[in-house]
Amino acid sequence: MSVPYETAAYEPAESPESPEEHLARLLGRALNSFELPDEVIRRLDSALAHDSSLHSAHHCAGLHRETYRHTWLLADGAAVTLWELVHNTVPGGPAEHEVFADEEELQTATGRLGLPQDTPDFELPALMRLWSVPAPRHVFASQDSADHARRLLRRAENPDRPDAETAALLATATAHEITQAFGRPGRAGRAGLSYALYEHAFLLPDGDEVSLWEVEHTATPDGRHMCEVYMSEDAARGAMEQRAARRG
Repeated sequence: MSVPYETAAYEPAESPESPEEHLARLLGRALNSFELPDEVIRRLDSALAHDSSLHSAHHCAGLHRETYRHTWLLADGAAVTLWELVHNTVPGGPAEHEVFADEEELQTATGRLGLPQDTPDFELPALMRLWSVPAPRHVFASQDSADHARRLLRRAENPDRPDAETAALLATATAHEITQAFGRPGRAGRAGLSYALYEHAFLLPDGDEVSLWEVEHTATPDGRHMCEVYMSEDAARGAMEQRAARRG
């Protein structure tokens, strides 16, 4: 049994912050955001997706220094990276944020802090370089997860959306997490096709996890918003590649 799409009752996806919101938050907390080149900011106006990761971290005696890599995927298939430096100037003091468009500028700013970078006395033991510690696959939250699954499947328009058996399984979900997927733009990016991809991960009562992959796009004849849901990331990306191929 298929789940009909209800155009009049379309509900926006419960997604993380947009690329624009993430950029605004980053620039809003950085003390030196006014130093970023205008050209970089203009290019980020066309961002389709973003990804952030911890690059390195050192903590000792109330002092800390962390660097983060923030990357945006642009409509033309290119990527732009900004580097964020977070540190305090006195032990236990508040964190200060700086942002840089170039990794060399980041290294120069890091050197000005006067904090040792590789001495054993400064680094905490047991892999304080946090990029070597794998992050949890999912961080679930219990927020009407079964209802979220129902609404997600209801707004999916693709004929090959997950079937009734999957819907019944997800009706038992106890928690879920939504994350924006980020990766190679492929043909879709090169064709200028704007879309966003989200993973909806669900936790089941027996501890198993099930993920659905949602594509949001406006690649429709009249430019209206469309939602498609697939059982795998490859299927979701493949669908967008096919749309781009038809356009090309």
